[in-house]
Amino acid sequence: MNPLDYIKEKINIEPDLGIILGSGLGDFAKNIEDPIHIPFAEVPGFAASTVQGHAGEFIFGQLFGKKVVAMNGRVHYYEGHPISQVVLPVKVMADLGIKNLIVTNAAGGVNKDFNPGDLMIITDHINFTGVNPLIGPNEDDKGPRFLDMSETYNLDSIALAKKVAQEEKMDLKEGVYMWFTGPCYETAAEVRLARTLGADAVGMSTVPEVIIAHHRGVKVLGISLITNHATGVSKEPLSHEDVVLASKKAEGRFKLLVEKIVQVI
Repeated sequence: MNPLDYIKEKINIEPDLGIILGSGLGDFAKNIEDPIHIPFAEVPGFAASTVQGHAGEFIFGQLFGKKVVAMNGRVHYYEGHPISQVVLPVKVMADLGIKNLIVTNAAGGVNKDFNPGDLMIITDHINFTGVNPLIGPNEDDKGPRFLDMSETYNLDSIALAKKVAQEEKMDLKEGVYMWFTGPCYETAAEVRLARTLGADAVGMSTVPEVIIAHHRGVKVLGISLITNHATGVSKEPLSHEDVVLASKKAEGRFKLLVEKIVQVI
């Protein structure tokens, strides 16, 4: 059985909104009413997440009157899976009919004006990996062979998020996210390169998911939680434990922002 048919047998809703819950938003899923949990490991063709803080499951249900599907955690390219498997959950969400996708992540701050705990709207991205999930035969019924990327992150959704942040008196940064494969944190030289190329934050996810969603005509809103200064911006060594801890500290504001956006998107 293919993954789409498997999931359709398990759910009783057609979601309009997808949410990818990255580091710092795991508890957000508790808000979903009448939840149906489907672990990735149970879905044909899916890979299970192996990263601390990423449960690796779909949650279907109602949220503020919206029919939603949340990815509670994600699978990363650095876990050793082919890119086709990394983006498979997003393909399924799009094929289930979502119109909007909110993508969240934890990222390192390259912009020297950013501090741990800041929230950043992603206005654009740089794919520095040489990996693209659209390489190979094109799914012509899903999207074009040569995809326009001039408005990858939906401008109306960005304006809405900024309006919500202003109403909640939240300081919301904006910037460019640069995708490195990981799992190593970036070197100080790589961070200087990222800054020279125009990046404000660096991370190990998000870009392949966004490319697939955009290819399928889904409106994307991306939000990064800046959990640390990238290497070279600060002299402090980096660890995943510190990233998780910083995510927890900022969880309340991050959760509030996404909640308010869900209500009006």
